[in-house]
Amino acid sequence: MKDDSDPLEYFPYESLRSHQREFIELIKSTVENGENAIIEAPTGFGKTPSVLAGILPYAKSMGYKVLYLARTHKQMDRVIEELKAINRKNAVSGAEMRSRKELCLHNYLVEYTTDAYTAMVVCKNLRKMGKCLYFENEKKKKSEFEGVVNFFLQEPSFPAEIIEYAKTVEICPYDITRQVAFKSDVIVASYLYMLSPSIRENFMTYLDLEYSDLIVVFDEAHNLPDQSISALSDRLSIHTVNRGIKEAEEYKEHEIANFLSVFGRGLEILFQEKFSDRDVKEVPLMPHDIFSHLIDILRIDGRYLLRFLNEIVAVGDSIREDRIEKGKPPRSYIGRVGEFLLNWLATADREDYLFLMSRERGLSLEIVALDPSKALDWVENVQAAIFMSGTLTPLEAFRDVMGIKNAQLKKFPRIIKRENAQVLVAKDVSTRGDERSLELYRRMVDYIVEAVNLIPKNVGVFTASYEVLQGLLSANLQVRLEETGKAVFVEKQGASSTENDALVRAFKAHAKGNGAVLLGVMGGRNSEGQDYSGDEMNGVVLVGIPYARPTPRVQAQIRYFERKFPGKGRYYGYFLPAHRKLVQAAGRVHRSAEEKGSIIVLDYRLLWSTIKKDLPDWMKESMRAVNLERMRLYLRKFWRVRRDSNLSEKSKA
Repeated sequence: MKDDSDPLEYFPYESLRSHQREFIELIKSTVENGENAIIEAPTGFGKTPSVLAGILPYAKSMGYKVLYLARTHKQMDRVIEELKAINRKNAVSGAEMRSRKELCLHNYLVEYTTDAYTAMVVCKNLRKMGKCLYFENEKKKKSEFEGVVNFFLQEPSFPAEIIEYAKTVEICPYDITRQVAFKSDVIVASYLYMLSPSIRENFMTYLDLEYSDLIVVFDEAHNLPDQSISALSDRLSIHTVNRGIKEAEEYKEHEIANFLSVFGRGLEILFQEKFSDRDVKEVPLMPHDIFSHLIDILRIDGRYLLRFLNEIVAVGDSIREDRIEKGKPPRSYIGRVGEFLLNWLATADREDYLFLMSRERGLSLEIVALDPSKALDWVENVQAAIFMSGTLTPLEAFRDVMGIKNAQLKKFPRIIKRENAQVLVAKDVSTRGDERSLELYRRMVDYIVEAVNLIPKNVGVFTASYEVLQGLLSANLQVRLEETGKAVFVEKQGASSTENDALVRAFKAHAKGNGAVLLGVMGGRNSEGQDYSGDEMNGVVLVGIPYARPTPRVQAQIRYFERKFPGKGRYYGYFLPAHRKLVQAAGRVHRSAEEKGSIIVLDYRLLWSTIKKDLPDWMKESMRAVNLERMRLYLRKFWRVRRDSNLSEKSKA
């Protein structure tokens, strides 16, 4: 007879890796005591099956819902894979939530919506108007719908599996998933479901959940500060305002058209005042600045402004409904302007927000959140929350920045064998602003080309910024890399997920041949969100440290943290985020204890004790300062064992 209180009953594999039992016991005590935990465990540790094994016995016995949050779809799918493995050993149910757009079969919604909010509005309107066949069928086929839900409760399933089944019975896959989630032990979802206040409110209401019902896991939690800031921030372009004027005229909303025209003119005047210096990309604003011209011309007060903006939002909703009725894209520029300006007013008096006018992607207004902890103010109400990643050092800083209370802090040791890790730091180059020149980039190219020649198969080259990457390319990097005989792939700024996935697939495929080089940036999706196994990335060259440019938003972040954490503002707001991005990129080469990998850092600042202290132990223990000649010697020696082994195997054959 199985003992469901034993966490190993929910561990899907025959044997435990080093320290996994300790990890599982820590999770078990955390959830039982109603505490939180911040855990750093290395890549390849097996965090996902371990955290589930620690949570599930208590969650299932006490009726808690496990909410497992990840950043990317690939990470979410990985959780379902582990749940499938657990289910083969001990029954567990699970559902992976996606947005309506990704779980919809209605051609209109799929074709015309681009974001979760619009998809939600369109879905509600299609249902209200009786124009969704799949929703209508759901009402007609109640017993069949319940049967499908019960079927998917028998085994955790990927979204694609539910969509394919839903097609055959012509029932809404989103509603199937929602009902499965409602009854499941585990819900897997994107961070956004709980970081965005509006989406979180809808999600909790839709699934009839209370915060006290939940045990929450944040996977790859090093992403949380940036993701939280993004979820709490907002942006409106002048283009949207101008399109709103045309939309108002089209719908004979003359008062709105006049309001938006005066408002837009005020923004243009403000733009001319604020951007007299052509090199400036963004400037801070006082919140009332954007309304000054409007108030002067239309002679309105604050109460009228608030009432009128609410009317604009209501008109926007009506326009969306009208466009859906006519089979047109369901957007409303009027509604978007109203929603943004109401948000602007709602945050105007808060010290944890910065208000900007920017021209980097065309003239726009931005509401920039400064305090990521505000996205997690609900966490104190859940039974337990687990924050885990391979890159959270120092744990106390993560706890402070994210405002996590009652938390156990635990750092598990590396699994990388000492002989399999090599960290070489060039002591004669750096991307510090005053040192950058064509000559510097040429010296860096020499390092990169030599490393690519000596490291077998695939190599990643991740730079501190696209500006640095462009500097290397201007120093003939791509041509010289192609001369090594390895294919070269360059990450494109702003590329779609589909384009980038195709690029990475092609890069990985070369691991079976002569190898390839992938050029990208630290903090990007290829240096953090991708897994490279075997020869898919035997080495990385990290060019510089990815410190942010000292823009008004970065400076405001530092000032805010300094007020909140005296003496730590610059460290929390500027240094630490860059160090974590570098460590994440370095971690691409080791996905298991057995994998061998070289990490070359082209920036002598990594040797400084103030920076070194933020690096994981395995990097510090393996680190050596080198020049170009010493790097050659160390790389040859490091990879000779493998080369000799390969030659030995060939001679035997």
